[in-house]
Amino acid sequence: MVLGYALRAPGGSPQPDLDNKKHVELKMDQALLLIHNELLGANLTVYWKSERCYQCLFQFLVNISHGRKPGKPTFALVSVSTQHGSILQINSTLEEKEVCRLEYKFGEFGNYSLLVKHTDSGVNEIACDLVVNKNPVDSNLPVSVAFLVGLAVIVAVSFLRFLLSLEDFNNWVSKAINSRETDHLINSDLGSPSGADPLTGDTQPQTRCPSASGCRLRCLDTFRGIALILMVFVNYGGGRYWYFKHSSWNGLTVADLVFPWFVFIMGSSVFLSMTSLLQRGCSKFRLLGKIAWRSFLLICIGIVIVNPNYCLGPLSWDKVRIPGVLQRLGVTYLVVAVLELLFAKPIHESCVLDRRFPFLRDITCSWSQWLLVLLLESIWLGLTFLLPVPGCPTGYLGPGGIGDLGKYVNCTGGAAGYIDHLLLGSDHLYQHPSSTVLYHTKVAYDPEGILGTINSIVMAFLGVQAGKILSYYKGQTKDILIRFTAWCCVLGLISVALTKMSENEGFIPVNKNLWSISYVTTLSAFAFFILLALYLVVDVRGLWTGAPFFYPGMNSILVYVGHEVFENYFPFQWKLEDNQSHKEHLTQNMVATVLWVLIAYVLYKKKIFWKI
Repeated sequence: MVLGYALRAPGGSPQPDLDNKKHVELKMDQALLLIHNELLGANLTVYWKSERCYQCLFQFLVNISHGRKPGKPTFALVSVSTQHGSILQINSTLEEKEVCRLEYKFGEFGNYSLLVKHTDSGVNEIACDLVVNKNPVDSNLPVSVAFLVGLAVIVAVSFLRFLLSLEDFNNWVSKAINSRETDHLINSDLGSPSGADPLTGDTQPQTRCPSASGCRLRCLDTFRGIALILMVFVNYGGGRYWYFKHSSWNGLTVADLVFPWFVFIMGSSVFLSMTSLLQRGCSKFRLLGKIAWRSFLLICIGIVIVNPNYCLGPLSWDKVRIPGVLQRLGVTYLVVAVLELLFAKPIHESCVLDRRFPFLRDITCSWSQWLLVLLLESIWLGLTFLLPVPGCPTGYLGPGGIGDLGKYVNCTGGAAGYIDHLLLGSDHLYQHPSSTVLYHTKVAYDPEGILGTINSIVMAFLGVQAGKILSYYKGQTKDILIRFTAWCCVLGLISVALTKMSENEGFIPVNKNLWSISYVTTLSAFAFFILLALYLVVDVRGLWTGAPFFYPGMNSILVYVGHEVFENYFPFQWKLEDNQSHKEHLTQNMVATVLWVLIAYVLYKKKIFWKI
């Protein structure tokens, strides 16, 4: 989008034309800023930084020569970011003295003028006034519309289910269509929450069975499906909105939520499935072989098939990215599953019947695993805060680059980055970390690196704990809800203590790139809360079947690998009419995400599940 230069000054008089050869083509999340220098004999230098960039150096924006004569200012035309608030600092070029500073949140495709001039009160006083020449567009409107449409669909489906539950309405439907079709409609996924068995597809009299043995809990698959669908949406671009992208360093966005939740649910599933297999007589040795093989497959798929370094060209072993999402899942699964297998008993009734500390039996029966997990966490803390890193302060948790006033340019991630570079080499790490967006980091950094894997193991083990609560207190809904609530509160308080309720000023900030322990406790607290709600609504009350998230949750590996492999293929992606439009990107990404939900639904109906 190219804007003209015949702008209107605040008083309404036309401004002189700028050099026609100059133009600024605005991109998504940018606005146009016309800077007027009305100071005679004073050249100006304008610097910029984002308000979300913590302790960052100002970045050069533009130089403006001094005004030639009164009433004839000089101009400079630049684009500025609209994702976050901006801080502008105007300096006198000759003296490098700050003339003025202002903070402002520019709007997308807006047109602004910054007037630098002497005040009427005296020559030595300088004012910087910002004027809106053209109002910005509401870039968040497409998200609001999409949310309202989704809400309307949910309300419509819920109302239909309510009608189907009314006997008078069913009698009326029976007169309109034959009884066989009516029964099929009532027992469909939009009708009775009984639905079909998630494994066999056969009609069940009732699927909510918190007390029934051998019944698969739909809340786990629903939660996994929610995390997976959000992951697909943000991986496809999330409409190119900043809050659907990963945080540059500290803090949380929507994109930062999904992977830890997936890890958490994997931990819950590990315990429940392993317990079921052991109770059916499967030997530990055979289970160990399955665990090792599944971990190996996950790591291989992640390295060979789902590898973001393909964007650098054909896969080369000299440049292949070794860490990754599936690689971390594989390692985490291996450690947590083997840990549980070593101490598992084919029948856990001994824990259920244990009368010592019955309110803590889900913890006391796992004291050995807890000791090993706490040992792993001690290793993470020791390496993070005590390992000497050449050229960097010990215990550094910052992004490097222009952060921390540019003192530690090549220290991105501190010990975590150092260990990855030392053991894997920079060519085998992620080359475009999110820290480059705001902090302009220059070194490779991998958010799925070696050190952070320790905390993903902790996250998965907390998921195991959720699975044990569901298993040990089966049929005791009140006890399950109390324990989920307690874990949510305890983990939340730990997060408050570690972060001091601050994005950047805490002892250990919430950080997805580092997978900091506060990140794990915060996301685990959210996970326990969501699982509590889903368990109550889906499995206990039967108010919701979990659809449509339940279906991708039952085929998670296929959906994840498939969405990565076919990302650039039609109908998941097509050429946009306006590549700088949030609306078009959001439409494309939502269509692609919905398609994967439909694919998962079809596969579920055909009883096709990809298990590794």
